[in-house]
Amino acid sequence: LVVSNNQLSGNIPPGFGRLSQLKELNLKGNQFSGSIPPELGQLSSLKYLNLSNNQLSGSIPLNVGLLISLVHLVVSNNQLSGNIPPGFGRLSQLKELNL
Repeated sequence: LVVSNNQLSGNIPPGFGRLSQLKELNLKGNQFSGSIPPELGQLSSLKYLNLSNNQLSGSIPLNVGLLISLVHLVVSNNQLSGNIPPGFGRLSQLKELNL
């Protein structure tokens, strides 16, 4: 699912977490705000997650560390804070991490 650079705003819908077969979620370059929904940690087939260049705040949810198929994770150019979740050490397929 690619909806980048569309000036979308508001919170990222938690319902994205129900798209269990989703391989790519690219929401970069919009105006999403609020926190990253923890429900995204349910996307067990996800390989590519790009939430960069939005207005997201808060910390990266712990359960993002459950996305064991993840190859690319890009969340740069937001207002995220806090620590990198310890579960990131289990992301053995990860080739790109851009915070």
